[in-house]
Amino acid sequence: MARRSIPEVNAGSMADIAFLLLIFFLVTTTIETDSGLDRKLPPLEPPDTDVIIKERNLLQVVINKNNQLLVKDELTELKDLRKAAVAFLDNGGGLNDKGEPCDYCQGAKDPKSSVHPEKAVISLQNDRETKYSTYIAVQNELVAAYNELRNRESQRLYKMDFTEMQALFSDPKTPDEQREKLRPRVERIQKMYPQILSEAEPKKN
Repeated sequence: MARRSIPEVNAGSMADIAFLLLIFFLVTTTIETDSGLDRKLPPLEPPDTDVIIKERNLLQVVINKNNQLLVKDELTELKDLRKAAVAFLDNGGGLNDKGEPCDYCQGAKDPKSSVHPEKAVISLQNDRETKYSTYIAVQNELVAAYNELRNRESQRLYKMDFTEMQALFSDPKTPDEQREKLRPRVERIQKMYPQILSEAEPKKN
């Protein structure tokens, strides 16, 4: 009786199949990227003249090693930080460098607080033992204070939130004609409440 031959499996194309699968997964897989904080780094060379900031135009925010928040040396809850920053930025108690008052400010015009949004500086300093989550939460509240004031003025002038307008302006899908129309509006609101947020060196123990 003749022996029946066992059929062989042709594995010659397995390498090609594996290579095609590898290419497929590389093409279809999406890689998430972490988004960082939008901050402008200081110039490499220091300015020729020292910038003098009057005490009333400086809001000092400190996070100690126990993650406690101090605003002008006063213990403050995180939930109250945004309100304090808005009151400082929107105080409008004086004139800018051009001798112009802040006619759009709605603050208390406290003689001990900032004279104009263009001169108001928020200084943030943390301890080396400060939790990263606390640091980010404080950053978010300070940025939210700027956005709150910018949104208010953008709604007053253009009937549109500044955050929405800026997102539309930054979107590459926005037509060039619409982006050019938005540009002067975005720049105007940014000039009204410039985000001058300074980060000091962390405190050493």
